[in-house]
Amino acid sequence: MRAEELRPLSIFDGLSDDQLAELVEGGTEVPVEPGVELFHEGQHADHWWLLVDGAIDLLRHVGREDTVVARMDVPGRWAGGFRAWDEHGVYLATGRGVTAGRVLRVPAEVLRERSNAWFPFGGHLIQGLYHTARSIESTARQRESLVTLGTLAAGLAHEINNPASAATRTVDALQTASETLLSSLGRLVHDQLTAEQFTALDAMRRAIGPSAADPDPLARSDREQALSSWLTRHGVARGWAIAPPLAAAGVDPAWCDRAATVLEGPALGPGLEWVASTLSVATLLGELKDSTRRISELVGAVRSYSQLDRASLQRIDVTDGLESTLVMLGHKLPGGVTVVRDYGAGMPRIEAYAGELNQVWSNLIDNAIDAMDGTGTLRLATRLEEDSVVVEIGDTGPGMPPPVAARAFEAFYTTKDVGKGTGLGLDIARRIVTERHGGTITIDSRPGATVLAVRLPIRPAAGPGRRR
Repeated sequence: MRAEELRPLSIFDGLSDDQLAELVEGGTEVPVEPGVELFHEGQHADHWWLLVDGAIDLLRHVGREDTVVARMDVPGRWAGGFRAWDEHGVYLATGRGVTAGRVLRVPAEVLRERSNAWFPFGGHLIQGLYHTARSIESTARQRESLVTLGTLAAGLAHEINNPASAATRTVDALQTASETLLSSLGRLVHDQLTAEQFTALDAMRRAIGPSAADPDPLARSDREQALSSWLTRHGVARGWAIAPPLAAAGVDPAWCDRAATVLEGPALGPGLEWVASTLSVATLLGELKDSTRRISELVGAVRSYSQLDRASLQRIDVTDGLESTLVMLGHKLPGGVTVVRDYGAGMPRIEAYAGELNQVWSNLIDNAIDAMDGTGTLRLATRLEEDSVVVEIGDTGPGMPPPVAARAFEAFYTTKDVGKGTGLGLDIARRIVTERHGGTITIDSRPGATVLAVRLPIRPAAGPGRRR
């Protein structure tokens, strides 16, 4: 490779012909071949790679897959060489050839020597910048990850606490009801209840269906009082424990009169207590089933949100991601915020990185909730427009002032206090939408109506950021 071939590259502006020749002499020309790796993520960045012509994909290993994070396709772009300024420097991605071409490979020690000789001040600046940026990035990412993880964990704990507590209380009550049921059966045997009597009582119990119950609490209270009076008149002990489950099931005094013709003498009390216990057990089992199902749904929502058990790129329904995100952020929804869903019918599935999109939904929904300060309407809408799916997240907050809306997608720009939000800025959300999915994200903000619209192609074209 001749120095004259590299002179047109703007990266070498300011170098004399002799200096450029020294750099080329210290390096090696390496061909770029489609599918062939030039350097590997995580290995020591012992060489500086300068693209002369052709194209190279930069890939990161995410989960179980290699994902394209960038592409070097413009002459003069470079990668690696970090050990020229940091002995621990490693390649941040794997370089793999896409189209045939050439690169200039310069050893890191040669780059360091030339840098120190030609512009030592610049070398010191680069070294300091590299160390500082790496330290800040590492600390910030760790802190943001911990804050986000803590927020999601607290939210999940809050959501799971209610059904878990209900299940615990139900199990305790179920134990008491089961003991009462067994005790009443023992007393029925002691009172020598015949098989015919038990069969008749069981038939009456089975006839008490869910339709007999009255959802009106006042009617249930009146029925419970009437049953308590009936039990007292007939000398039945523990009427305070028998009347409530019978009343809740729709039993009235007339049913008790029929039961009294089946149960004679001392068997009346244990028989009615047995019926009441079976009804209590059935009700408690239903409550326990509802509580455990809710916990299972929450766990399923977490799995859907995290996408830990699925491939990175998959065909998804965007509404599934919106719903799982609502579950994860449910603890942040105050009572004064109403959620309105306006999902389009027959929405097609799209090819997307579901876990990354869920991070976008988390950021946009979290921002909308914060903007309304406890009162308002959160609107989630989806619709189909030509070959794209549009997701809108709107709020009825005060809106963004024009200067804020104009800078909303800038890196590191935020109006939130430290510790607020998800740790994922709108700049990163924009990159996920545009670079990873080939879509767009826009803001339309005015007082009482702020809408962020995300447009995602159903089948995005392959390119930088897409898995290949």
